[in-house]
Amino acid sequence: MRIGIFAGCFFALWGLVYVGALPRGLGDSNLLWVLVLSVVISAPLSFVLLRKQRDAMSEGIAAKVDRAKSKLESNRSQEDAL
Repeated sequence: MRIGIFAGCFFALWGLVYVGALPRGLGDSNLLWVLVLSVVISAPLSFVLLRKQRDAMSEGIAAKVDRAKSKLESNRSQEDAL
C-alpha cells in the first residue's frame, strides 16, 4: 500500500512538473527532484492513511508474541516438573 501511495504521489508530481505548475529542477535533476518530493509527500500521507492497517498488524503480531511466550513458559514448567 505504501508503494501505491508513493507511486500515486510520484505520477501526480510528475504531471505537475510536466504541466509547469512545479519547477523542473536544475539541469538533468528533474527525476531526482520528483523522487525526493514524492518521498517527502508520501511518507506523512501513508502514516495517516494506513493507520488502521498498521494497528491491525500490530495487534496480530502482539497476539502471536503472547502465544509464543505462553508456549515457552509452558515448556519451561514441563522441564522443571521432570
